[in-house]
Amino acid sequence: MAAALLLGPAEVPGREVVVLIRPGMSLPAIATELERQGLIKSTYAFLFLARLHERLGAARAGEFRLSSGWPPQEILRVLTSTSGLLHRVQVREGLSWWAAAKIFEAEGLAGREDFARAMGNATLLEKYGIPGPSAEGFLFPQTYLLPRSPDNGGTASVEALLKEFERQARKLWPQGLPPAEELRRVVILASLVERETGEVTERPRIAGVFANRLRMGMRLQCDPTTIYGLGPDFDGNLRRSHLEDAANPYNTYAHAGLPPGPICSPGLESLRAAMNPEANDFLYFVAKGDGTHEFSRTLAEHNQAVTRFQRHRDKDSYRSTRR
Repeated sequence: MAAALLLGPAEVPGREVVVLIRPGMSLPAIATELERQGLIKSTYAFLFLARLHERLGAARAGEFRLSSGWPPQEILRVLTSTSGLLHRVQVREGLSWWAAAKIFEAEGLAGREDFARAMGNATLLEKYGIPGPSAEGFLFPQTYLLPRSPDNGGTASVEALLKEFERQARKLWPQGLPPAEELRRVVILASLVERETGEVTERPRIAGVFANRLRMGMRLQCDPTTIYGLGPDFDGNLRRSHLEDAANPYNTYAHAGLPPGPICSPGLESLRAAMNPEANDFLYFVAKGDGTHEFSRTLAEHNQAVTRFQRHRDKDSYRSTRR
């Protein structure tokens, strides 16, 4: 009877409190915090209840929205059997890592610097079989519901995206990921396809254009790679000087072959297109202004298409005439 009285509702019924439970925090420490915030009346009675229900070591880390109007049994249940508060994060196809980091920072899930460090975390990269020094290209685009990590938010966020890449990749490679060099090649090519078009039906054809150029030793001349190499401070105005800058390793106007790494997070359809490019004889494409492209086999045809579809280009900027 005495225990029942001690376990009664707190003084201010219905007051909501968000409680942060850190990893490794013991239940006695949690109970002390709950009492301090007026969510329970007695630490000792709460621990007695936890022992009674064999929940002493079952508390989870995370954020939990609790109410002073709840009985202690409900507070114990929420802390030991739920994931706590989940934050909705939408990572769209075609985002660079720094654009993804901005989204996570806005949700309070990870600071940009923590996110950046996690991108190059060798232990994390090895765990998920990521080839190369960065997780760029492997942050799978998806809508996530994630808890806020009290510690190492960058690592927790990046790992959630890498884990999703691993899960989605099974649809393309059911027997397991291909050798590192092949995986790297596919993801890089897929990232170029992703940035060049939002039209799903065009992706295999654009992958085919890039495959043709690579096979013939032609430079890819892909604007998005050059833009990626300019970094997050790019002002949106791609100039001739940018395309002539050989110091930019991602400048596929100045350098032959694929760029040194992926330039964004490609979705499943772009990955599929990179694995199975359309067999065609196109070497050029130009944006038509409606989200699709005109494809050409010869430079003369391409120049005519450029004249037809890009007559009103900005005089101060330079857009590619050869893709």
